This record gives sequence, C-alpha cells and structure tokens, in this order.
Amino acid sequence: MRNGRAPFIAGFLFAPILLYVVYVLIPYARTAYFSVTDFNGFSPEYGFVGLGNYLELLKDEVYLRAIGHNVVVLTVYPIVTILLALFFAFMLNVGGRGDKAGIRGVRGSSVYKFIFFFPQVLSIAIVAVIWRRVFQSNDGGMINSALMALGLVEEDKPLLFLAESDSVIPAIHLGDFTLDAPVVLICLIGVAIWGGVGFYLVLFSAAMQSIPKDIYEAATLDGASRVQTFFRVTLPLLREHVSVAWIYLGIAALDFYALVIGLTPGAGGGGPNNASEVMSSWMLTSAFRSSRYDGFAFACAMGMSIALLTMLLAGAQFRLTRSRDKLEF
Repeated sequence: MRNGRAPFIAGFLFAPILLYVVYVLIPYARTAYFSVTDFNGFSPEYGFVGLGNYLELLKDEVYLRAIGHNVVVLTVYPIVTILLALFFAFMLNVGGRGDKAGIRGVRGSSVYKFIFFFPQVLSIAIVAVIWRRVFQSNDGGMINSALMALGLVEEDKPLLFLAESDSVIPAIHLGDFTLDAPVVLICLIGVAIWGGVGFYLVLFSAAMQSIPKDIYEAATLDGASRVQTFFRVTLPLLREHVSVAWIYLGIAALDFYALVIGLTPGAGGGGPNNASEVMSSWMLTSAFRSSRYDGFAFACAMGMSIALLTMLLAGAQFRLTRSRDKLEF
C-alpha cells in the first residue's frame, strides 16, 4: 500500500517543488553569488570581491538610515495593527447586547467586517492614488481642504505630508546609523495600518468564533467584565494567531517597498531627501539607478542582508511567542 501510494504523492509534489526550486531557491543562490562579485548586471565579465560589498553596506549612510526607518516601521506597524484588529474583532464578536451571557456579537457584524476588509481587495496602485489625493498639499487635498475650511491652516501654507522630512521624534545618531521617524514615514505607516487592520480583524474574528461559548458563559457567571474576559480568556486562546500575525506584519515591515514607491516623491521613491527610504527601495535604486559600476552586486548584498534579517526576525518571533503549554478547547 505504501509503495503504491508513494509514486502518486511524488507526482503531485514534483511540479510545485520544481517551480519552487527554479523560481525561489535558484534566484536566491544566484543573488548570494553575485553579492560577492563586482557584477554590474550587464557585462559578462566580473570579478570576485569577497565580503567587500557587505563591508560597503556598513559605510552607506543612506542604507543605514533606511534600516533605521525599517526599525521604526517594524516597531509601530505590527503593534498598532494587531491592537486595533484585536479590539475591533472583540467588539464585533463579543460586544453586542441582548444575550444574558453577554457573548453575542454586534448586529450587522458581517457588514462591518466587509467594510474593514475592503482595502485588502484594492491594488497598491489604487491605494496610492487614493492616499495621494488625501495627503495632497494643493489642488484640493482632502486633509488640507478640511483644515482650511476649519481655519486651522492658511490657504497659502498647506501641510506637506508626503514632502515633509522633519522627524516627529528626536533623531538618534549612532555613527552613520540614524534612527528617526520623518512625517512622511509616519504617513506611510498610517496608510499601511489602514490597509492591514481588516485582514487581521477577519483572522482574529474567525479564531474567536471557534472558541466555545461555554467558556465565555463561565467567565460571565464568575463575574468577569468584558475587559477581564478579553485579557484572561480571549487573548490567551488567540496566542498562536497573534504570533502568526506578528510574523507576517514583521516581514511586511521589513519590505514596505510598494507604499514607498507608490506614494513618495522621487524616481525610485524614498523622498524627500531619503526621508522615507527603506532597505528595499534603496536596493532598487542601487541596482538600477546608481552611478556605481558594481551597483547590481551591491544591491544583491542588500537583498541578502534583508533576507537574513527577515529570517532572524521570524526565528526570534517563533522563539518568543512559543508556548510550552498547549491551550486546547
């Protein structure tokens, strides 16, 4: 039986494994190889430089600043997104009235879930067009128009959301490394949160709906309030889902490429004056818009560093959120 089943299973696995090797593993291997050369992306002749490109990364002020921006995104984006998604999911599933046990969801919760989830169906191009109009500094930008109508902003001095490079926190300088949070970067994080909350709201809602109502009823009979029920019942049972969400959001925070390219000024995004530059956007600029002869190899070294940081983040997150006690219900 087992011998007869093996060829059948292997036949199904062969195609996806082959595609994974060709389109994932081989490109990663070639990127790692080119990262230790001076390959420029065009000439078939190139030499071996060892770790020279990686040492150059430690001297690239823009790249080090981009790492600082990714750290800010990695800190703010996952935390705020998960907190908002948990709050809204709990309100939709356990925040209604009319049930003696207090476990009924709000009326029309499916409609609210659709509204929250709707940004997920929009392409990044549409999101960029919408939010460019919202943040626009002239010609009827939505925020500036509202502030002008309230008399909070003068018509000849609109707020420059996507062109403002001042940091909202005191910049921290550690050698060439700079940790700051420019206004334009905070605006991009806000857009990312707007687009991501709905997906994780649905994820957490599905997890909450799988929790037996008997648990909530027992907590209510014991006199637990809604807040106590959330922290002592719901949140511990959602530990694994929160962990998965944190990893996905962390990977997205280390990328953040699409929003930077779509919303910020400059040919490769990252403006103004590299105020919204992230590692992935600077990698693109270094590969295709740099005056360096070995710009492509230099960008490959950036790509490998991003991959390494992503794997370290995922490993650390699994380690920190792993629970030895399996909660079952």
